[in-house]
Amino acid sequence: MQQHNLHFSEHHILITGVAGFIGSWLAESLLKLKNKVVGIDNFSSGTKENIINLMVFSEFQFIEHDVTRPLPKEAQQDFDYIFHLASMASPFEFPIYPLEILKTNIMGTINIIEFSLRKEIELVFSSTSEIYGEPHDNVPTPETFWGYVNSLGIRSCYDEGKRASEALLMAAKREYGLNAKIARIFNTYGARMRYGKHHGRVIPNFVVNALQNRPIEIYGSGIQTRSFLYILDLIEALILLANTHRSEMVFNLGNPQEITIIELARIILKLTKSNSQVIFRQSMPDDPSRRCPDITKAQTILKWHPKIDLEDGLRRTINFYRKTINSPIN
Repeated sequence: MQQHNLHFSEHHILITGVAGFIGSWLAESLLKLKNKVVGIDNFSSGTKENIINLMVFSEFQFIEHDVTRPLPKEAQQDFDYIFHLASMASPFEFPIYPLEILKTNIMGTINIIEFSLRKEIELVFSSTSEIYGEPHDNVPTPETFWGYVNSLGIRSCYDEGKRASEALLMAAKREYGLNAKIARIFNTYGARMRYGKHHGRVIPNFVVNALQNRPIEIYGSGIQTRSFLYILDLIEALILLANTHRSEMVFNLGNPQEITIIELARIILKLTKSNSQVIFRQSMPDDPSRRCPDITKAQTILKWHPKIDLEDGLRRTINFYRKTINSPIN
């Protein structure tokens, strides 16, 4: 695994959602940087396969736990940092598990905030570009955009859950001085993402179908855009965010290179040399027409920008699924 040149070691760190896509990559990177990591997860969307490689590290401890309940005694340690990543995040999960998603992002965040305040621990929260909803003319979208979200829609369990979490963090900061940072993460991809009907995301679904010469399904016209960030670039940004002592609290973390979904499909078909057909399905409710971050704050304050271009990241991702396609991580 490529490791960015980071200086962040000898810390005691808690990660919620450690068996998820981002959580497992973050834990691995922190352990390789000589940190001690405790990870918790209830496997609602994360997988045991994602943490197998973490078990070889003597400085890693795993605790199976649901963050909607107060942390168990064995997790109530004196941490230096908490990365609160727990949440289902696939649009296919939103209509199936809406209450679970809301509970994780509200009750779970309350539990983590209370623990952080009691132990005086720095907290990094994984928010999302979804809090912006439909950006209209605010593209690239800055952190100052308040968002345009349908609170009654199918996506609201995730969108409003994350917005509520941000409000909880700000309230705790104002009332009790909580030391927290908010990472508004735009579409991120790489190995270990789940694929399939209920938990899948666009890139792993496209890649796996292309490798199997099955149809690639696009929801909507395909002209909607996203901005895709390779996982190692995100991990670098999250660690830099934890390590900054500037007062700014909210940062967009994403790739400012915007691409249409139909063009993404074409690139994946080219890289996989696939014979898959592209078919179009009805668009998903409240699907944003564009997603592109303004990362000026991250560039200026964190001195961070994405380093891995889309085709390079897709090749790495394709290689992973080519090796694991006969052993599904679903």
